[in-house]
Amino acid sequence: MTIVLGTPTAGGVREAMGALREWQDDGAPMQLHPGDIGWNHRLGAAETAAVVRTWSRAGRILAVGMLDSPTVFRMTVAPDAFRDEDVARRLVEDLSLPERGVLPEGAVSVEAPLGLLLHDLLTEEGWGVDEPWTPLFRDLAEAVEDPGVRITAIGPEQAQDFADVLRSAFGTSRPTRAYWHAMAAGPFYSDARCLGAYDDQGAPAAAVTVWSAGPGKPGLVEPMGVHEDHRGRGYGRAITLAGAAALRELGASSVRVCTPSSNAGGVATYKAAGFEARPEIGDRIRTA
Repeated sequence: MTIVLGTPTAGGVREAMGALREWQDDGAPMQLHPGDIGWNHRLGAAETAAVVRTWSRAGRILAVGMLDSPTVFRMTVAPDAFRDEDVARRLVEDLSLPERGVLPEGAVSVEAPLGLLLHDLLTEEGWGVDEPWTPLFRDLAEAVEDPGVRITAIGPEQAQDFADVLRSAFGTSRPTRAYWHAMAAGPFYSDARCLGAYDDQGAPAAAVTVWSAGPGKPGLVEPMGVHEDHRGRGYGRAITLAGAAALRELGASSVRVCTPSSNAGGVATYKAAGFEARPEIGDRIRTA
């Protein structure tokens, strides 16, 4: 049967999210999570729908991807289609040809889980491998230890704190109060928790947003940041523990995150919060 490439409407993104929820599993490799699309809603519902792509056969979604930046495409495939040759070959075609409307012209990268037949075919087509990333996981079967600092749920009154921390943590001017309000107004924020860590003087020190995929499924940390004025004081570990505890309350079975291996401080922070590092992975690169 023919595999159909599609761009969902704003309302149709729910179907893609439903597929992603179904595919999440503690034993699965690091892959696109519903929270990745939920976080993208800070840019708007229509804007998010415009960067989501689905591949379907006989009406069933078999692959979901999202253009996370102008040059980075994040995707995953249904567990029973990881080694499906028809799916893999169609993906390679659509990812390799800019006229298909999935990826722009020029150098781009694709983030896809380990084990996909897609990787083998991309290698045959001459795609390279980018710098390594480290996936990190923590089981949530047992209660999470107390973070040891003041933790506050981020709501409308704390939206500026959220923006201030992320701007400082990631060295960008983009996050604003509007980011939080747009994310919180999105259709998937009911699966999320946004938390802030504060110092003894009440200044925001760190922030995290975590996303559930449903009870018994792994949750996601996206994003977590520490204000530059509070680095090296344990706030990264504290806010990560708070996020993990929130996911456990939502019924998540585990929590996962992926960070560049070159970000030694980030890897160390997650390990300090009880995360276990898994084998490194690398995005696939299509040269210009």
